[in-house]
Order: sequence, then structure tokens, then C-alpha cells
Amino acid sequence: YMKIINGVRIMNKFNILAFTICLFLTGNVYSAQHEVKMLSSHDGQMMVFEPPVINIQPGDTVRWLNANPGHNTASIDSMIPSNAKGWNGKMNEEIVVKFTEQGVYGYKCTPHYILGMVGLVIVGSSDSNFEKVKVLAEEEQSKFATNKNRFSEYFSLVK
Repeated sequence: YMKIINGVRIMNKFNILAFTICLFLTGNVYSAQHEVKMLSSHDGQMMVFEPPVINIQPGDTVRWLNANPGHNTASIDSMIPSNAKGWNGKMNEEIVVKFTEQGVYGYKCTPHYILGMVGLVIVGSSDSNFEKVKVLAEEEQSKFATNKNRFSEYFSLVK
């Protein structure tokens, strides 16, 4: 409650504390939404996500946009942080995924994975699983019919 002294409302200590806590909590709720396009071709490359590598912060979301028909986005479950939750979008579906765990997330377009349609989401620091995911990615890209160095190229872009 507030006291009124000489016509001025004065907050008590409890109200000041509650107000400060509310400000602190709402100040940390902000998160960003990023967008990645699913494309059949871009800048002379076939079957790509644009951008192919994206750096975000924990709590941020990524929206995959269905820019061209015939694509989806799905996590490569062996290429995500150990406590992270994977995702599996349907064909032609625009989905939004919230990322809470720091690390590297490898993902793919399921029908075009063999063609090297892959991407990386880096959440906060990549330190927790960078080396493990890079080794797995290099093994996987050797199986691609085209774009056989795509994962290697993308890992060279990780900060």
C-alpha cells in the first residue's frame, strides 16, 4: 500500500521491492525471432537454407519460411546438444522452434538431405558440442550425392 504524506504518495519498502522484481523479470523476457528460408536454389547453389548458418541466443526462436515448395526442416538428432529437444517439420510447413540449450544444432531438409540441404543453428556458445557435431557432419557429408563439402564450408563460418 502507499502512504500519503503532505499530499504525496509514498511507496513502502514492499511495494518498491515488488516493483523492482517486476522490472527485472520483464527486462529479461525479451527474445528475438530469426528467419531462415527453405530454397530450391539461391546464388547459384541448389537446395539451400538461407542463411545456412545462424547465430542466436538462448531463448530466441527461428522461423523456417517455406519460400519454395517441397521442403521441410528437421533436426539431425545426433547433431544437437545433449539436453536439447529436436524438431521435425512437415513438408511445406513453416515452423517456429525455440532454442534454450547452448551449442551447435545441425538440421536438414529430409527429402533433400542426400543433396546436402543442411544448415546450422549456433545458440550462444558453440563450445559444448562443436567438435562432436563437426566430426559427425563430415562423416555425413561424405554420403551426399552433391554438395559434398557443404557441412565443412558451414563449420568454417562458425564463430
